[in-house]
Amino acid sequence: MVDLNKKLQQLLENGQGTAGRALDRMPSIVQESLAKLLGYPHQYPELDSFTKALMAAQLKQGKSGFIGGNVELSRRLFEEQIQSITHKSTPIHFVEDIRLPLQSGSVFARHYHPAPNKKLPMVVFYHGGGFVVGSINTHDEFCRLFAVNAKVQVLSIDYPLAPEYGPKHVIQSCEDALAWVYQNRRQFKILKNRIAVAGDSAGGNISAVVAQRTANTSYAPQAQFLIYPAVDFKSRHPSFFAYKNGLVLTETDIDYVTEYYATEHKVALDDPIISPIYANFKKLAPAFVVTAGHDVLHDEGKIYANQLRQAGNKMLYRDYEDQTHGFINLTLVSRKAKKIVIEMSKDFRKFWDKAS
Repeated sequence: MVDLNKKLQQLLENGQGTAGRALDRMPSIVQESLAKLLGYPHQYPELDSFTKALMAAQLKQGKSGFIGGNVELSRRLFEEQIQSITHKSTPIHFVEDIRLPLQSGSVFARHYHPAPNKKLPMVVFYHGGGFVVGSINTHDEFCRLFAVNAKVQVLSIDYPLAPEYGPKHVIQSCEDALAWVYQNRRQFKILKNRIAVAGDSAGGNISAVVAQRTANTSYAPQAQFLIYPAVDFKSRHPSFFAYKNGLVLTETDIDYVTEYYATEHKVALDDPIISPIYANFKKLAPAFVVTAGHDVLHDEGKIYANQLRQAGNKMLYRDYEDQTHGFINLTLVSRKAKKIVIEMSKDFRKFWDKAS
């Protein structure tokens, strides 16, 4: 017990990155004991023990969820949290920040290329963060890992956020970014007919919506990679009630996101511009859908994957049962999260190659 208390003290006092990596090196039985010692109040026996201890430590510090009533503070804290766990970024041959002069207004983007002298597919990436927080910086490490292991170029889009901007402007901006990439495909040395969209959470939502809206255009994506996507603002599925507290994404977060992205902009919750599960599923790009077992969004992601398949679209589904929402942002402190992201990246490329 004394030893555990020392480990607990280290966990709470050290920087989050150092503490997180120290926690990751502990045996699972110690991680479980730490979670119990910290008074973690939730019964999630199948949850990854590292994640459980991490969530317990955050709750002990009074931290719950990542979106609150003060939008600017939520953004700053999310950026600081990711920065605090950043240690050694995955090396990649080429990274460049560029500005996209779009019709809907200029946006910044970050271009990753693991082999600048080769023609590679391009993935247009939209970051997660509930449409309210997040940036190309918070998802930098994921984009590096993804580009290197999927052997693709990645263009991460710093799209406008809610509540300052509503769904119509956000989606138009993201769609314009995809069209711009298509128009500049020779400049980027993109393999012919090899442009995809990808995103996590809110970014998965944007990817799905953009894939639907552009399905009959010349710049329609040839694949979509949807990582624990938010696809249904209207319905509440069993996973919502099972995992709405004590994890990365909470019921309170969902309420704020709904207010900032939908209600404030007078958008109906079943409008396909925010809830792609209510749209037309015909002739969409092949989709690789990933869910986390311990996630309020788990069931809607799984239902969406099934609907894609039932409509005759090529689809691959993966469920990481012991993970929770946001695990792609933990690769800097969790070896398991990193292993999963590497696996997902390789699987996406194999799926896309086979589906082409």
